[in-house]
Amino acid sequence: MLRSAIASATDWRTRPMLNKVPEITIYFWIIKVLCTTVGETFADYLNVDLGFGTYTLYLVGVLTVATLVVQFATKRYIAPAYWVAVVLISVFGTLITDKLTDDFGVALEITTAIFTVVLALVFLVWYLVERTLSIHSIFTFRREAFYWLAILFTFALGTAAGDLVAEKFNLGYLNSLILFAGIISVIAIAHFGLDLNAVTAFWGAYVITRPLGASIGDYMSQDTIDGGLGLGTDQTSFIFLLAILALVVYLVITKTDEPGHISGKAPPRESRPSQARISGVNDPTMTFKERS
Repeated sequence: MLRSAIASATDWRTRPMLNKVPEITIYFWIIKVLCTTVGETFADYLNVDLGFGTYTLYLVGVLTVATLVVQFATKRYIAPAYWVAVVLISVFGTLITDKLTDDFGVALEITTAIFTVVLALVFLVWYLVERTLSIHSIFTFRREAFYWLAILFTFALGTAAGDLVAEKFNLGYLNSLILFAGIISVIAIAHFGLDLNAVTAFWGAYVITRPLGASIGDYMSQDTIDGGLGLGTDQTSFIFLLAILALVVYLVITKTDEPGHISGKAPPRESRPSQARISGVNDPTMTFKERS
């Protein structure tokens, strides 16, 4: 009995839950791009327009931590909690890159290289520990921790890479938007047409949506003289936040993106996934089209 109690207290990191990540539908990708756009424009709005400066990073950092505490406390995927966390991490990741570049003078080439290496290490450690990077297997605290850590560095990397291409390479916001949209299209074609591994395709597209969203945000918010539409960071952020809110409300009502909805095999609320599935052995959740 004592041994059982000790085991129960120490295995919380690997204790199974229901999947904490939504189904990968068109709504997932639309909201993801909207979130990355808000990450770019709202960070600039707080940092520059409202003049928060250094305190912006601390404020958003505290809000991000608080939101993740709520997200980790849930036992299943809840759309509002999940997407609020994504929005805040998007802003926080942008602020980290901007802080390194603007305040410490770290070149965009260096921040891009650093975040590429860090993200690769996160994926490597995640795979070595869990033997899978599938987002359809986020059943435990430890896997969820790896997942959100990867999300943070995809945003930081996407910000650095997007700014590097648009500004340092002087490609411009609209051309950068077209470039990153083209890369995502190539990834999609490689997955659906050439059988590129689903996990690789997902994370590749996920990383590239960050500079895509940043390019959209910059194109809409920046002055016309700089190649933008001149809407400003406040109007652009407001438009995209409203769009995110509308889509999340739709998902809450329809439950379209809840795990198991597409395949019709959602597990009962009280059920727990098998230990074999948690360990990543014979993990059948490796396609965009369906989950087990």
